[in-house]
Amino acid sequence: MEGKMRQMVMAGPRKSTIIEVPIPQHDENEMLVKVTLSGMCHSEWFPWATAKEGDILGHESIGIVAEVGANVKGFQVGDRVTGLGGGAYKEYIVVSPEKMAHVPDSLKDEDAISEPLACLLSAAMKLPVETLGDTAAVVGCGYMGLGTISLFKAMGYGNIIAIDKRQEALENAKRFGATETYLPEEIPEAYISDFETIGKADLTRSGDNANVFAPGIPTVMEFTGTEDGLALAGRLVKAHGRLGIGGYHNDALRTVDFKLWNFKAFTAINCHERRIVYEAELCKRCMELLDKGIWKFTGVTKVYDTEQFDQVSEMMEHHTDGFIKAAFRP
Repeated sequence: MEGKMRQMVMAGPRKSTIIEVPIPQHDENEMLVKVTLSGMCHSEWFPWATAKEGDILGHESIGIVAEVGANVKGFQVGDRVTGLGGGAYKEYIVVSPEKMAHVPDSLKDEDAISEPLACLLSAAMKLPVETLGDTAAVVGCGYMGLGTISLFKAMGYGNIIAIDKRQEALENAKRFGATETYLPEEIPEAYISDFETIGKADLTRSGDNANVFAPGIPTVMEFTGTEDGLALAGRLVKAHGRLGIGGYHNDALRTVDFKLWNFKAFTAINCHERRIVYEAELCKRCMELLDKGIWKFTGVTKVYDTEQFDQVSEMMEHHTDGFIKAAFRP
C-alpha cells in the first residue's frame, strides 16, 4: 500500500504532535494492519514526561489486516488481530503473524488489546495458587492491579486483599473480585510483617521462630510502580512468602529495606516478561479466556482521539476523570 499516514510523535517533554509519514511496507512474511485502537501503558508516563523531540511511544495495538505477505498463513485481509510488535499511535503497522492473535467476535476492540493482558497473565502465572482458597494481596489497584485481582479470582484464590491510596480504586477492586479493601493507613496489624509485629530478630536458632510466621500475607503482588508502594508490599509479605513485583519502576532507582526482606526469607519474583514468543502465545490464550468468560476483565478502557494524548497522560498521572485505562483512535 502506498501513501501517507498519521503518526503521533513527541515534540518534547509532555507535548505530542501528529505528523504525516509514509505507510510502512511489509515483506512476504509480514502483514500490514490498519490500527483501530492503540492502548496507553503506564510505563509510557515517564518517557512522555521526559521526552525528546522525535521520540516515539506505543506498543499496544489492535486492528484489521489490510495486506498479507505471500508466505503468511492463517490470516487474511479483513481479520481483526491483536498482539505484539509494530508500534502504535499511528494508522498502520507492519507485524509478524506469529506475534498476532485473532480477536473473537464476542470482544470489543477496547477489551481485546492483548499486550497488557498477556503481561498480566504472565505475571499472575508466576504466583500460582498452592491450595484452592489461598489468601493473596494486591498493592496498587490501577488497570494492572484490577486485572490481577480478576485473574487471582479465576485462578482460585479465596481471600483477595486490595490496597490502594485512592478510595475510588478500592471500589473498582471490589467490582473485580477483591474480598477486602484497605487504604494503606487502614491495613490491620495482622497483615503487617515487620520488626514491630515480628519482634527482635532471633538468630540464635534456639527456638522455632513461631512469631516470625504469625503476621503477614503469604502472597503479595505489587503493581504501584512507586518506591513507597514497593516498600509497603515488602512489609506485607509473610516470612517465607512470595512477593511479585509487577509495577514498572522506570523513573528512578529504588531503595528497599533488605534487612527486613532478608530476615523474612521471602521469595521476590520479577513479574515482567521479555520472552516474546511466550508472550505472543499468551496473547492468544488471553483472547480465549476472555471469550469463554473464564477471565472476567472487560469494560475498563475508555477511548479517546490521539490528539488528546497529552491531556489523557495528565489524567493518568493524577488519576482524574475516573481514569483506569485509555486507548486512542489513530
